[in-house]
Amino acid sequence: MQLLRAIGFFRGNILIFSATIGAGIFVSPKGVLKYSSLNVAVSLSIWAACAVLTLISALSHAELGTTFPRSGAQYYFLKRSLGSSVAFLSLWIKLFTHPLRLATETLLLSTYTIQPFYAGCPAPELPKKCLALAILWSLGLLNTRGVQKVALFQTISTVTKMTVLCFISITGIVLLGIGKKENVARFENAFDAELPNVSQIAEAFLQGLFAYSGTSILNSIAGEIKNPGENIPKSLITVLPMVAVIYLLANVSYLAVLTPREIISADAVAVTWTDKIIPSMQWVISFGISTSIFSSMCCTVLSASRMIYTASQEGQLPLIFSMLNNHSCPTMAVSQIIILTSVVIITSDLINLIKYSGLAIWFLRGLHMIGLLKLRYQEPNLPRPYKVPLPFIFGCIAISLFLILTPLIQAPKIEHVYGLIFMFSGLLCYWIHVHLNQHSVCFVKITCYLQLLFNVSPPEDHDEGTSTGINDLKEIFVNKKL
Repeated sequence: MQLLRAIGFFRGNILIFSATIGAGIFVSPKGVLKYSSLNVAVSLSIWAACAVLTLISALSHAELGTTFPRSGAQYYFLKRSLGSSVAFLSLWIKLFTHPLRLATETLLLSTYTIQPFYAGCPAPELPKKCLALAILWSLGLLNTRGVQKVALFQTISTVTKMTVLCFISITGIVLLGIGKKENVARFENAFDAELPNVSQIAEAFLQGLFAYSGTSILNSIAGEIKNPGENIPKSLITVLPMVAVIYLLANVSYLAVLTPREIISADAVAVTWTDKIIPSMQWVISFGISTSIFSSMCCTVLSASRMIYTASQEGQLPLIFSMLNNHSCPTMAVSQIIILTSVVIITSDLINLIKYSGLAIWFLRGLHMIGLLKLRYQEPNLPRPYKVPLPFIFGCIAISLFLILTPLIQAPKIEHVYGLIFMFSGLLCYWIHVHLNQHSVCFVKITCYLQLLFNVSPPEDHDEGTSTGINDLKEIFVNKKL
């Protein structure tokens, strides 16, 4: 039993669409406008710049998945290039940022679903959280059915989300074409508003880039993609320009109907937009948005579970997380992400969560590029089916430094210090992990019983040195028979 290479070019495109177009386009317009000082021209320019930066970053990271075509390629790449401690640090950060993102999207989805029942007032917190947990666990069940079932669901959901976004975009274009003063007023005086400072621009970029944060999905499942050396970069070049156009048109449509102040005060921008244009279609738009967010969450679970799967194979997490069920899915890795997300209690505003998780993501992306340069120097003859130009790599490092250091220097806050302490506390946990004896008889017995309980077994494609606990498991089974 092993992970199946079942994702071709078409399904790869669908997965990028699904992973990228999620909660971001419905949350980030609020944050981008806020940190652009309500300047419409600056806001739209940042959205366009985010599209360019995302394409550069995605094409640079594509070399990771094509050089090491295995699931959890980013984690494995860091372990290979910068060492086990850095790989564990990335694992530590992702074990928190993935549940944060999932919790944010799940609560947003429950808000979109419940809000129509509470017209004119905010929905209560308790029903939102109960529905969020139900959605989250149904998402986990879907992922345990294997990557082929997930890809089939994503094909259907992508059609739905594209229909909704095309409707929003076309409606905005038509309203601008009609030329009513109330619709074009925001664009006529777009350059007259106050300009943001450098720190605000960096914060606005973090908000906009959050909407593109699913572009690394194919790297995460590179071990399940057919011909990854060709299909990963080709899918990125095909899909990301289309996503950029849709995002720009959607923002133009929002601004054609709502004022900047209405946008930053709305919890659900698309629902507020629909309520102002065609109130009778609010249910339809809410359903389309909910489908969009759900499919994006599904990709997040898929990506996170593969990272845990690979970390388990490499000996940095318990062996049980790399075991597969009958559908060739790491069930325990999926369960771990679902459980972590379930216990997340969000006490901050969505905008703050996006900002601080965004800092951690770009910190890791900078590490990936440093590792890429190091591996280019140390192993120049390593087979690379796809090789990104060096200016792209240096550009990604510069972007990462700008997005991380600008808020810290220009407008330092105590939350930034907490974030840095949290990230680097992973190194302390790594030291503890190295000095713990993971393979005690008691621990192996627990793994054995969990394997029987969940009906999972180790994959057949273990590399040498990565299946360190399998012999212990075999001994337990042999002793029981004797």
